[in-house]
Amino acid sequence: MLKIYNTLGREKQDFKPLKDGQVLIYHCGPTVYWTQHIGNMRGMLMADLIHRTFEYLDYQIKFVRNYTDVGHLTSDSDTGEDKMEKAAQRDQLGPKEVADKYIKIFEDDTHDLNIKEPDFKPRATQMIPEIIEMVKTLVDKGYAYETDLAVYFDVTKVKNYTKLSGQKMEANIKNAGKGDVLDNDKKNSADFAIWFFKTGAHKNALQFWPSPFNSKLVENGEGFPGWHIECSAMAKKFLGETIDIHMGGIEHIPVHHTNEIAQSEAANGVKFVNYWLHNEHLIVNNKKMSKSEGTGYALSEIKEKGFSPLDLRYFFLQAHYRSKQNFTWEALQAAQNGLSNLTEQISSLGEDKGVINQNFKNNFVEKISDDFNIPGALAVVQELLKSDLLNTDKLATILDFDQILGLGLNKIKKEFKEIPEEIKKLATESEQARKNGDYQKADQLRVLAAEKGFPFVNTSEGVKFL
Repeated sequence: MLKIYNTLGREKQDFKPLKDGQVLIYHCGPTVYWTQHIGNMRGMLMADLIHRTFEYLDYQIKFVRNYTDVGHLTSDSDTGEDKMEKAAQRDQLGPKEVADKYIKIFEDDTHDLNIKEPDFKPRATQMIPEIIEMVKTLVDKGYAYETDLAVYFDVTKVKNYTKLSGQKMEANIKNAGKGDVLDNDKKNSADFAIWFFKTGAHKNALQFWPSPFNSKLVENGEGFPGWHIECSAMAKKFLGETIDIHMGGIEHIPVHHTNEIAQSEAANGVKFVNYWLHNEHLIVNNKKMSKSEGTGYALSEIKEKGFSPLDLRYFFLQAHYRSKQNFTWEALQAAQNGLSNLTEQISSLGEDKGVINQNFKNNFVEKISDDFNIPGALAVVQELLKSDLLNTDKLATILDFDQILGLGLNKIKKEFKEIPEEIKKLATESEQARKNGDYQKADQLRVLAAEKGFPFVNTSEGVKFL
């Protein structure tokens, strides 16, 4: 029986899907105003491991990961600039061009990290009719109200508003109108905007649409959606009113996911999500990851240092999704060495596959069924390699496990395969470029060799072919 730690219940619970053999998953994707740092990519990879686990356990998956390309202000609590507009000014591009640019970078990175594609990846700007319809439903039902600046969700109209976070909001609710943007008609400070009108702080908004909502300060209800309502509308559109699993980072618990629950259940009249899964943060040198301190590393910086994306994936596999993980360059070097050792061991097994060993598979399934314990599953891999099984059976079993690990172990070149001279030359030039500090050239040469069917990595001990 698969057990999942449900944030809503604060305990591990047996997983019981809405429909036998099927699972509906929604994952909060990126706000596409900047290159995602590796902390964000860890969240994407943790979701990938969960996605792969359900597939491995023979569930039919419907998986949605969205793109936020409007409405996410620089504060999660409805204050500040729209992140997309801020990026448009910075990059001297239109909001759509900004979204296209950073979605392309994000998808290149997810591809390099061997993260599976979702079934649906909608953009908020593609969902305006569905968003407006949900806002209208909330107004008509009395859960939301209009001011001249925005349409707000009234948090006092729902029971157990903070049931996900466990926060006590009574004192905050009484302090109406607090924040960077003062709205004297806002009833409670905890009320959140589900539609911003194109006025006040947002009078020069670059992205806006007509709506049926009323403001004395704008015509045709022109404005844009709030961040929280977008996910509710997209989840309903692609998965339905009630879904099995919703995933995201722990930072979303007190505001974003709390608001999603309130508005979805108010609009639809049914429970929104059965299981909430939240991944912990990646820290750097035991401190919070910070752009200002130069530690908000992108995947491109990892590659420039001579590491492959799969080195980073292997590093991420070593910590549970609900645990903080500390990134250091030394830890990544250790992961690179560990992956190199793993690939060498697998190379030595030969190319002939035997049968999957059921005892090791049972141990592996036991680990992943315990709240997706991937570090425990990796330990089973090491036990397998040390066992006295036939090499052919070891290979078959470990390639079966790699359906979840996602390390591309089926592509490993065997020890006895001759490396062409032109590939050896590329490897030598790549290693020299790395020593010279030209990490971009070293990476380009590695990519070229991989395209020819001979991937390798640069390690502290020199070049190692995979």
